[in-house]
Amino acid sequence: MKRQWLPNVTIGLLMLGGLVTGGCVSMGDPSTFQQGAGVIDLSGIPTNWDKVWPAGQRFVLLASFNNDAVRDDNTGLVWEKSPQTAPATWNGARFACINKNIGGQKGWRLPSITDLASLIDPSVAPPGPTLPSGHPFHNIQSAGYWSATTNAEDASDAWFVFFGRGFVDHDSKTHTGHTWCVRGSMNAEAY
Repeated sequence: MKRQWLPNVTIGLLMLGGLVTGGCVSMGDPSTFQQGAGVIDLSGIPTNWDKVWPAGQRFVLLASFNNDAVRDDNTGLVWEKSPQTAPATWNGARFACINKNIGGQKGWRLPSITDLASLIDPSVAPPGPTLPSGHPFHNIQSAGYWSATTNAEDASDAWFVFFGRGFVDHDSKTHTGHTWCVRGSMNAEAY
């Protein structure tokens, strides 16, 4: 009889949680919630996957990051402006992003393969880098950049983007590639 309060407290907390969230259901992205028929974006940066912006309008240098970061208004992601040029293994690349401090901000990650591939401009001819003309990035190599996405058929491989020719492939996580860190919404396939 002394434990009878536990179910009542649990039910009360569940009900209070429902009232606090106002019926919102998480959609997997910590910055969005679904409420009724609509989606509420809590990041403040709208994604525009349905638009094709010229580089001059698509990419915005962020003064609040000491101009060391660039927001992509197509995706809402924030990229480091000048990635490190030294290659690293996949684990080294993940570690580098997790510990990155850009513009006084932490919270960086290795991008998913979808995030990274969104930067490819297929109209740019080799030797690249195959980024939109007029982009604000520095030190981008015409080389392979790691994504956080593991190859589902072989967990010892991870996907990468080769910016020299603008293609996506996978390689052993023990090989070396370049690292380009990002902040923002995380795609489910990232890890």
